[in-house]
Amino acid sequence: MCGRYASSRDPEDIVEEFEIHTALPERLEADYNVAPTKEVYAVVERPPRRASDDEPEEPAERQLRVVTWGLVPSWAKDPKIGSRMINARMETVAEKPAFRRAFERRRAILPADGYYEWYEPEGDSPLGRTKAGKPRKQPFFIRPKDGSILAMAGLYELWRDPSKADDDPSRWLWTCTVITTDAEDDLGRIHDRMPLMLTPDKYDAWLDPDNHDRDSLLGLLQPAKPGLLEAYPVSTLVSNVANNGPELVEPIALEES
Repeated sequence: MCGRYASSRDPEDIVEEFEIHTALPERLEADYNVAPTKEVYAVVERPPRRASDDEPEEPAERQLRVVTWGLVPSWAKDPKIGSRMINARMETVAEKPAFRRAFERRRAILPADGYYEWYEPEGDSPLGRTKAGKPRKQPFFIRPKDGSILAMAGLYELWRDPSKADDDPSRWLWTCTVITTDAEDDLGRIHDRMPLMLTPDKYDAWLDPDNHDRDSLLGLLQPAKPGLLEAYPVSTLVSNVANNGPELVEPIALEES
């Protein structure tokens, strides 16, 4: 799964990478410990609204949005369900009721510096043991080797709050989820799942809201090729969501942990 990641890029850098020409959203502070229910950046394409059917059709508009991590389906009665919808498995994303409609029409790219996974050793851990007697897990940070933005494939959804008036701008809740797949061999030793990474040649097809071809969309969801990502151990400070800062992504030597 992907349950924690880092996102410290300036929105201007994201806009340049994904060729966005609309106004910037509110600026988020650099976050080195992004956790579920936090606000994050998402790149989406929205079909234009037309006042009437007589107006000419315009191209979709690529936008950078601020959304909440944890997808809330449009039919949900309680938005708290989003805390359990932070990941969507590639193998079932096109069929599961919570994700099916978003997969058809509301796909997104979630830009990140990299993501964290926790390795659970089979024997003794240099970190010692938990109160339950189990070896403590070692966090790793996983990022593109070339320092580029990690473009995670995702979905977004809009949920209408029935308790708010029609003219209340906060009546719509925008949420997202990260699509995951089996980890490639090198990373599979740390954790068996990983977020799906989109390469630039797939951005347009993935974001296109008029692309409803299930087979072609699933064909875009390929695990990262071996060698594109690197993983290294980081401080256990990241295990506490209250901790934040660039020190969380600094590599450490395991013998010093």
